[in-house]
Amino acid sequence: MPPETRVAIVGGGYAGLSAALELTKLGIDAVVFESGVLGEGASTRNGGAVSGGVNVGKGFSGRTAAVEPERAGRMLSDAAEAFALVEHLIAEENIDCCWQKRGRFVGAWTPAHFAYQEGRLRSLNASARSGAYMVPRTAQRDEIDSDYYYGGMVVERSASLHPALYYKGLLDACRRRGVAVCANAKVDRIERDGAGWRVVTARGATRAGDVVIATNGYTSSLTPRLKRRIVPIASHIVATEELPTDLAASLIPKGRTLSDTKRVLCYYRMSPDGRRMVFGGRARFTQADPLLCARVLYGYMTERFPQLRGVKITHGWTGNTAFTLDALPHMGEDEGLHYALGCNGSGVAMMTYLGYQTARKIARVGNYACAFENPWFPDHPLYSGNPWFLPLVGSYYRLRDRLDRMLA
Repeated sequence: MPPETRVAIVGGGYAGLSAALELTKLGIDAVVFESGVLGEGASTRNGGAVSGGVNVGKGFSGRTAAVEPERAGRMLSDAAEAFALVEHLIAEENIDCCWQKRGRFVGAWTPAHFAYQEGRLRSLNASARSGAYMVPRTAQRDEIDSDYYYGGMVVERSASLHPALYYKGLLDACRRRGVAVCANAKVDRIERDGAGWRVVTARGATRAGDVVIATNGYTSSLTPRLKRRIVPIASHIVATEELPTDLAASLIPKGRTLSDTKRVLCYYRMSPDGRRMVFGGRARFTQADPLLCARVLYGYMTERFPQLRGVKITHGWTGNTAFTLDALPHMGEDEGLHYALGCNGSGVAMMTYLGYQTARKIARVGNYACAFENPWFPDHPLYSGNPWFLPLVGSYYRLRDRLDRMLA
């Protein structure tokens, strides 16, 4: 651990590594502090989908936040830039992470959801260059070997990758440039030290000119004001055993990533080698027993694909996503600390981008204000950072989903 640095970054996930990488490219030294083993959070334990903007503003209710049209357009444009940044970094740093740019199909849970998706087409294509179009239910089998949805939306500008290999690529890029990435360095205190800061960790203290909080779904009482603005929600994912070749090839004919418009949404795709189904969703909104979550996800999977009944689940994993009370990602400053938080389920692209933009802001090289930088980062007087209400919210959303389907 260096005794001092220009920028100290708390959190060693996508945002932290992306910020450190960009700072170093700009000639500014940075140190990254990770509380545990490098990569043990959601940066390696997610579903590997890379959104091109379709999820911007989508909260854990599954619906998109209401934002004034001008700002919504700027956010979609920045989300498109986030997608481009990931693609650029993979190419520039020669990251071997199974990058597959095959698009996404978002299944409509009800006819009303299909109509809602249709209403978003123009803005997605105009601002995010999404290449989006609607697929009626009669043509749905071209996208998924199932009649589960009422049609849906294809977003061509979407991709997938192996999340842990992408994380490793960012980590290797930082190490090649001499960035100190400190594992098992939980930050206990951040104190003012003249014009800068003193960052006290389990491994000692470091003086810094600026501090970036990039803890996302693991934001703690170290920064209580930010903790009150983040709702950590667990995402659970499983993988099947290797499937028969003909069955594996038939499930998702075009190899896209799939998700849906349910409040308790699911997302899934074939593994990069096309031999396993990788299936994720909100089995529970909080951390829970992996075997319980695997059983729940198995049920969701076989509802969509009855032909997978009897197939075994061989792997399961989980990580914390971070949702905000306005369903939007945020970067900015709070009491002198920079932050990049709130991926709202689009962590691969969005956290990479927020880290990058925060670094450019610190270096004073940005030529425009990022659309996700807003001085208003909402909290709620009844929320202190402990998401005790999530099981109740989960039950309510499941009920709403069932009612919507019954009425459809």
